[in-house]
Amino acid sequence: MADHSRLDRAMGRVVSTLGRLRWPVVGLWIVLLAVAGVVGGPLPTLLSGGGWNVPGSESDTVNIALRHGFVARGETNITVVVHDQWYASNQPGFEKRAARIIDEVAATKELEVTSRLGYASTTGPVRAEFVGQDGSTSLEVLGLGADDGMARQFLPRLQHDLAAEYAPEGLDVSLVGSASFWGEVNALSESGLAHAEMLTLPLILLVLLALYGGLVAALVSLSVGVTSILGSFAVLAVIARQTELSLFVQNTATMLGLGVGVDYSLFLISRFKEELAKGRTVDEALAVTLKTSGETVIFSGITIIAAMSTLFLVPLGVITSIALGAVIVVAFSIITSVLLLPVLLRILGHKINAGRVPWRGRRPAVPGAPRRGVRWDLIAERVMKYPLVFLGAALVLLVGVALPAKDLTTFTPDAGIVPTSSPIRQGFDRMQSEFGTGSTSPINVLVTSSTPLDTPEASAAVVKLEQHLSDLASVDRVDSAVPALKGVSPTAPLAALQPAVRDQLPPDVKALVGHYVSDDAHRLVLDVVATGRASDQSTRDLLADTQEAAASAGIPGATVQVGGETAEGVASNTLISDNLPRVIGVMLVVIYLLLLFTFRSVLLPLKAILMNLLSVGATFGILVLVFQKGLGSSLLGVEGPADIQNFIPILLLALLFSLSTDYEVFLLGRVREEFVKTGDNTQSVARGVASTAPLISGAALLMVVVFGGFAFAGILPMKQLGFGMAVAIAIDATLVRLVIVPASMRLLGRWNWWMPGRGIPGPQAAQPVVVVPVVPVVPVAPVAPVAPEPVADAFGVSVESPEPVRVLTEEDLSAEWVMEVSELRTVRSRR
Repeated sequence: MADHSRLDRAMGRVVSTLGRLRWPVVGLWIVLLAVAGVVGGPLPTLLSGGGWNVPGSESDTVNIALRHGFVARGETNITVVVHDQWYASNQPGFEKRAARIIDEVAATKELEVTSRLGYASTTGPVRAEFVGQDGSTSLEVLGLGADDGMARQFLPRLQHDLAAEYAPEGLDVSLVGSASFWGEVNALSESGLAHAEMLTLPLILLVLLALYGGLVAALVSLSVGVTSILGSFAVLAVIARQTELSLFVQNTATMLGLGVGVDYSLFLISRFKEELAKGRTVDEALAVTLKTSGETVIFSGITIIAAMSTLFLVPLGVITSIALGAVIVVAFSIITSVLLLPVLLRILGHKINAGRVPWRGRRPAVPGAPRRGVRWDLIAERVMKYPLVFLGAALVLLVGVALPAKDLTTFTPDAGIVPTSSPIRQGFDRMQSEFGTGSTSPINVLVTSSTPLDTPEASAAVVKLEQHLSDLASVDRVDSAVPALKGVSPTAPLAALQPAVRDQLPPDVKALVGHYVSDDAHRLVLDVVATGRASDQSTRDLLADTQEAAASAGIPGATVQVGGETAEGVASNTLISDNLPRVIGVMLVVIYLLLLFTFRSVLLPLKAILMNLLSVGATFGILVLVFQKGLGSSLLGVEGPADIQNFIPILLLALLFSLSTDYEVFLLGRVREEFVKTGDNTQSVARGVASTAPLISGAALLMVVVFGGFAFAGILPMKQLGFGMAVAIAIDATLVRLVIVPASMRLLGRWNWWMPGRGIPGPQAAQPVVVVPVVPVVPVAPVAPVAPEPVADAFGVSVESPEPVRVLTEEDLSAEWVMEVSELRTVRSRR
């Protein structure tokens, strides 16, 4: 009792302080919002498409080595793909038209082209290698001096200008490469984010209007979400200027900012309205709200932050970026909810109910009101009447839905996530069809020697390795300098790399050789072109075979390493899978301990974890059905089956465990409260479900709307994340909370609350009571009330004194009064 009294006084002081400083706080908030808008505005231009490489991995080493010392390989590379609809390569006009475009791109100052190789810069037999099978497509590879960030920002604009300029002339121009691809993804991410916001914000407002019954409360809720997003964008922009952050962090922060921020405001505003409806003053209602729902919000935020922080155990840029964004936006949601929102509620007071929507009538919208709780109560009672049947059916359904998850395959994003209407996607597709499916993402086999590779022994070993690679399954061809060098030195091709010979090579051949052999002849690359895409299983199998061949190459004094897009994707997948047990282990321990200390129960945290695992499995199964199998994917705007992006499963896991734990705490906290009072397990569960289901359902509906908006309007990775979270939240708020929780708790009975060394909680032993019997009285005239005097209440706030003492009438004494002496509670009767 003393602890509660101290907490009440502390809350009173907080409310009193907020009341005095409310206008300075609002003014400061407006200023900070303006600053955040300015600082966070450039965030999209600061984000990177990188973060997929594993530092220190073999693929990363190869990628770095290929940036210097080769022709048409630079800090970043692009391939200019030109398709002529009017002319073929054997017609006079073709060369002039293609060369004009390629030369224009190569001369673009912003790209800082350092070297080039392709149709426009070669002649004769060498040029033929850069003409597609249709005879109407040509390409040129450009090595750029511009850094990847600059290229990503500039290339989408250049692509748009080229397409608009040359389309009327029957020329399709595309810029193919990592920088152009991620630049396009960045642009699509921004437009998708705008579309998602346009789709979700009106829907969120409608849901809030239905939940609150008033416009003012709905707008206040939205302000919490928007504030959280703007604040997190500002912090992320500052961080992005110092280190690389993935472009997906912006979408994730927006998604969570809207979902979590609005959800938190729902908890607080609903409780505030409820307390006002009970007749409390504004200050009293606000103090009770902060003491109850405020604590829930803080606990919820800490849970999410703790769960998302486990992702920092995976040293992959894209995952740590998203985890950082999630932690920052949730932290802002907590701060906004417990500092700014109370100030707004203090200012608005009873006006929080203003702007009532017509369909809600005059009845106050208070989640958990008795009339709403009736149907939830009946559902819980029906489930607990046949617990084995309902629990068995729910488990069978979840396990059945989870079965497709065994086929889940993940990989890094590729050109398939870009719509087919994009010129860059068209360039990727055309290059694959005309030059080989694997031409856009060859497997790079890098041979590195401390001495020049121009010896007969090295030549023989490299030729043997090239032949071995060509004979592997799923290989279309191997591109290298060997065929060109054989024209100069048939028996020992690499002998032509000796400076005296190499300098005398024809310019075209010299440039071609320079694309595969470094200037000092210490490094040589063989590009293995697969018959499938980088993410295809056949290409992954080919990568393993290539790595085996490289390990046994036996080139004297040289090391052989394998890189490329497929190697990078496999390395990141391996890194995630290797660290996944640690992430899951730490996350489960954190969540178990949080629930253990919250409920003082051994079994309830285990039950919660098992339910979450079932929900995650079902969600993964549905993801596989929709995105990998293509079941209904067209409804989401997805163009055919696609792999699950490799960061999605682990991110879903962390988010679902943290968010579902919030609902679990909210529900079980009320169930425990009822059980302590009554000792009746079944009745306590029914009442707990009935009192929390409206608010949990409302919060879940908001989450589903937010995440679902990104499933319909975002790019593929965000579609998968948004869809997965919407499905997971829907499963958790319905099948888990309304069926599995009541059924399992009914079966466990009093063991729900078992804790070694502690007794199972229940109603207090019968305490002595003082019964005031009903006695006849003679009614008398009421005494005139005494004018109330201001006094300080338990919250330290000056309020009017309680109702004056009056003489009891016969009506007042028509029922017995019971006073529990142990708790010294006085029951007052009011007319």
